[in-house]
Amino acid sequence: MHDSGKSSLRGHVVVDGVAKSFVGPDGTTVPVLAQCSLDLEPGRLNVIMGTSGCGKSTLAYLMAGYIAPDSGTLSIDARPISGPGPDRIMVFQETALWPWMRVVDNVAFGPRSRAGAVRASARSDAARLLDKFGLGDFGDKFPDQLSGGMKRRAEIAQAVINSPAVMILDEPFRGLDVMTRELLQEYYLALFEESRMSTVFITSELDEALFLADRIYFMTEPPSRISRVLEVDLPRPRTFEVAATERYLELKREALEALYSDDSGVGPV
Repeated sequence: MHDSGKSSLRGHVVVDGVAKSFVGPDGTTVPVLAQCSLDLEPGRLNVIMGTSGCGKSTLAYLMAGYIAPDSGTLSIDARPISGPGPDRIMVFQETALWPWMRVVDNVAFGPRSRAGAVRASARSDAARLLDKFGLGDFGDKFPDQLSGGMKRRAEIAQAVINSPAVMILDEPFRGLDVMTRELLQEYYLALFEESRMSTVFITSELDEALFLADRIYFMTEPPSRISRVLEVDLPRPRTFEVAATERYLELKREALEALYSDDSGVGPV
C-alpha cells in the first residue's frame, strides 16, 4: 500500500460558497446549488449523497471542470479549477467505451495519446490493469461482448490508468443488479485501499456509501448545500462482513438522521 501521509498525496479539492443555476425549458432560472462548501481531504474516499435531483451530479461536473459556477470557487491542490484537466478523471453514469475498439485499446487510449515511456508501455499497462479488475481474458473483446458489470470495470480501468489526482465517479454502479453492484464495490474498494487515490463517489444508496466511504457529505434538497458530514470510522481493509457490526448499525442510524433531518428538506422517515 502506498504511503498515506498527507505530504505524498494529491487531490485536495476545496469547494467554497459555490452557487449554480440552470435555465429551465420555460425560460425560468432553476437554482441547483447555493452556498455549497466542502473540503475533500486527499487520500480519502469521499462520498457525496442525497436524494435524486438534489444536485450531486452538478457538483461532480463542477469539480471535474465541465461546467463553471455562477459564484464561489473550486480548487484542487490550491490551484483554481477553471476547466477539465488530467488531474481529474470522471467516470460517468453512461458508458464511455468506444465500441469499435477492443477493450485493451479502450483502456490504453489515454496513455497512448501522450509521448514517451508512458505511451510505449500503454498496452501492456492496460493489460495488467484489466487483469487486476478480473478482465484479463477479455482484453481482445469488443465492448458489446461484455456484460454491463464488465463494461463498468473496464471504464474504471480506463480512468485509473491515467493516474489522476482525483477520481470522480458519478453513480457508476447505478442500474446494475445487486450482486454485480456489490462485486464492483469490492473491486473499487480494493483498488482504493491499495493506491489511496483521492476519490469523490456520488451515490444515492446509503449502504453503498457506508461500505465505501471514509467520509459522507449529505446534500439538502435544491438549492442545495452540504448539510451534514459523517465520519465513517469502520476499519480498513473493509469487507461486507462489516455490515453486521454494531458500529455499522450505529453509523447507519446517524446517516438516516442526517438524510431525513429537518434541514435536509426530505422530511421524516
